Amino acid sequence: MATHGKLRRERGPQAEYETQVKEMRWQLSEQLRCLELQGELRRELLQELAEFMRRRAEVELEYSRGLDKLAERFSSRGGRLGSSREHQSFRKEPSLLSSLHCWAVLLQQTRQQSRESAALSEVLAGSLAQRLSHIAEDVGRIVKKSKDLEQQLQEELLEVVSELQTAKKTYQVYHTESMNAEAKLREAERQEEKRAGRSAAAPTATASTEAGPLRKTSLKKGSRLVEKRQAKFLEHKLKCTKARNEYLLSLASVNAAVSNYYLHDVLDLMDCCDTGFHLALGQVLRSYTAAESRTQASQMQGLGSLEEAVEALDPPGDKAKVLEVHAVAFCPPLRFDYQPHEGDEVAEIRVEVELRDEILPRAQNIQSRLDRQTIETEEVNKTLKATLQALLEVVALEDGEVLDSFQACPSTESLKSTNSDPGARQAGRRRGQQQETETFYITKLQEYLSGRSILAKLQAKHEKLQEAIQRGDKEEREVSWAQYTQRKFQKSRHSRPNSQYNQKLFGGDMEKFIQSSGQPVPLVVESCIRFINLNGLQHEGIFRVSGAQPRVSEIRDAFERGEDPLVEGCTAHDLDSVAGVLKLYFRSLDPPLFPSDLFRELLASAELEAMEERVELVSCLLAQLPGPVLVVLRYLFTFLNHLAQYSDENMMDPYNLAVCFGPTLLPVPAGQDPVALQGRVNQLVQTLIVQPTRVFPSLALLPGPVYEKCMAPPSASCLGDTQVEGLAGENELELEAGTPAQEEVPEGIVEAVACFAYTGRTAKELSFQRGDVLRLHERASGDWWWGEYAGTRGLIPHKYITLPGGPEPCTSPGGPSGHRRHCLVPTSPERHVEVDKAVAQTMDSVFKELLGKTAVRQGLGPTSTNSPSPGPRSLKPVGCSRGGKNKAFSRSAGAPVSPSASHPQGMDSPLKPH
Repeated sequence: MATHGKLRRERGPQAEYETQVKEMRWQLSEQLRCLELQGELRRELLQELAEFMRRRAEVELEYSRGLDKLAERFSSRGGRLGSSREHQSFRKEPSLLSSLHCWAVLLQQTRQQSRESAALSEVLAGSLAQRLSHIAEDVGRIVKKSKDLEQQLQEELLEVVSELQTAKKTYQVYHTESMNAEAKLREAERQEEKRAGRSAAAPTATASTEAGPLRKTSLKKGSRLVEKRQAKFLEHKLKCTKARNEYLLSLASVNAAVSNYYLHDVLDLMDCCDTGFHLALGQVLRSYTAAESRTQASQMQGLGSLEEAVEALDPPGDKAKVLEVHAVAFCPPLRFDYQPHEGDEVAEIRVEVELRDEILPRAQNIQSRLDRQTIETEEVNKTLKATLQALLEVVALEDGEVLDSFQACPSTESLKSTNSDPGARQAGRRRGQQQETETFYITKLQEYLSGRSILAKLQAKHEKLQEAIQRGDKEEREVSWAQYTQRKFQKSRHSRPNSQYNQKLFGGDMEKFIQSSGQPVPLVVESCIRFINLNGLQHEGIFRVSGAQPRVSEIRDAFERGEDPLVEGCTAHDLDSVAGVLKLYFRSLDPPLFPSDLFRELLASAELEAMEERVELVSCLLAQLPGPVLVVLRYLFTFLNHLAQYSDENMMDPYNLAVCFGPTLLPVPAGQDPVALQGRVNQLVQTLIVQPTRVFPSLALLPGPVYEKCMAPPSASCLGDTQVEGLAGENELELEAGTPAQEEVPEGIVEAVACFAYTGRTAKELSFQRGDVLRLHERASGDWWWGEYAGTRGLIPHKYITLPGGPEPCTSPGGPSGHRRHCLVPTSPERHVEVDKAVAQTMDSVFKELLGKTAVRQGLGPTSTNSPSPGPRSLKPVGCSRGGKNKAFSRSAGAPVSPSASHPQGMDSPLKPH
């Protein structure tokens, strides 16, 4: 019964969502129909005007009687303008649209004309009728292009709405897992309380000597079970929080995209449909007015009325009237509301301590992306306006020459010579230029609308993240620093123990490695993807920007030794290197993931135009691969599909990712042209990235690990019982020694020299430049000092400073055995400056490639290398903080620590724009 009640509760919000999406789809289809209707209306109007001019030219020879019959004919008949109910409503009220109003005034003025000369007949049947046909052709062409553009925008909008539903379902799944984990934890706690109660109630006098150890063992196992389920509950709770955050961000993004489309994009598309129509129509009618004014002065009153109607042509007014008549189709839909899952009362983005190092850089990246996108969109808008002006000038120029010839001729007899062959050739060239300008205008309009949509979504995400960060800062000020460091120590991660492989990892056979190691997904793939999931989904240029080769080699060697170097020792600044290791692993496999005997067939499938046929053929071809290989491919491409969903922030859409992974996964066999085949390779990889759920078998058909969108950092719950006991004993020893997170520091004030520039992120952190002398008072944690600079006290990052007085001895555990190794902190500031120059030059070239002109506009550049080296000072030696339990990388004595290597996670790099 409880299950049925739960289904009924969930069905209500789901049905409401489906109804809302259904109404939106109906609105979008109505918009397409309405815009197509307006385009058809204009074309039919122009066709009637052209037909009118031709028939008017024929009737001119019959003088007043034929002219009266013609006017009566067009006034009394329904005509093509009355082919639908909407046309009839516009026709009954000609003042509703300015163009239809002009048509009504023209008919009224026609009844007043009785005679025309043969010259006027030739003009009407020649240039004016031909011009109206050209305008009708132009209107049809630009309406078709506008309709295609609107369909594309609608598909993108519906795709965003579909992604919202996916995010909602992901959040519901993780919230259900969190609730189940909590229920198991409560059950374990109740069992533990029962065991404790029975142990306390048992009389000590009657207890046997054999029952005592058994009871203690039972209590110990119960306590261990509670600890495991507590860790599992915290892990699921963190996943639920991340999934909820993604759902809320997606919700804000969808609402912003929908609002932007209905309030801006639709109006701009209507303007696009009207491009040049009113101007061209006005010019033709003005030409007609000029011709009539020269032939019949008695008709000046009627022509004046027509001139007023032409002057009243109002594109914005017509657009407003169309929106008013079709208000049901064009009004923005209701905003999507947050739908909590089964009593979840959290309705806002939460910045947990575990997520702070992820959310703060993400907010900074979005802000940087927002600034660059704003500049790019403004530039495109300027180009768009200039193109529109040029297009209108071309339209006005063609009609203006005819209008000028009418106004300049003293009599209608001289108008016969205006339609010459050179003039026709020149008009043909102008029409070709007009069509090129139209194409360029549509392209720029598409770029502008796409950029504005991205701006709306980024702005919505940025506002939500800023609100969450402000709330998090307020909550953080209420928690003492000791509690924060203690909590951070409690959640410290432990790397996996080393293991030896029988098969070669890099450059080996992946299938044999999986069989020998027992890892369904090799550790290097799982760990790299998890690291990018936790730190780099929003990292700009991920997989496109190359990492530091020494760091890539260190990470590769650590994986070859069976270690997991990404559990500890790496920060968000190592993202490009981690991504490089992942690509290096797949690139070095022998044989490759995709065998060479399937290369031709796979490339042939990429040439299919229909997506359904292409996906079906690729799926059949990949079914020939071994099961372990398919598991890894499914894991990889599901991750790449998830990564592409953040393309607004990381600028890596499916095509860009395909360009990066195409040569890695599908190397072109020897003897074939890589340049000619690379396009099809990228198309195939892009298909796999876009459609992983349809290409690869489901979990029911192919058991194995599946990529999770919301991951949590590795915790003690992932380790075995023996490791948990070992870690607990190790923590107890540290607590007894009184040094849980830091080494003892000597008393007194110590002076240190800044190796790198640093900008504080909060009011507690100090900002300084490279070479500044800092005064250190005491150690705040393993990574921070309390100190002062320029009379201001605050926190100073340990990894940004050095002590020039001499080598700084420090010890850190070296591996799972717990043996400590010795290292030296560099003693020479000049050595730091030299290494910093190399780092600055390397990073500057990378950021120039990424940021381009935007970086120049923001005033970015390489870090100055001319900072004066601080002179020698008499300083007291200070002990450095301990490292992690299992460092992935070791440096030789005296090797400088660069910001990209040892920078605190979430901290801004001095070479990166703030």
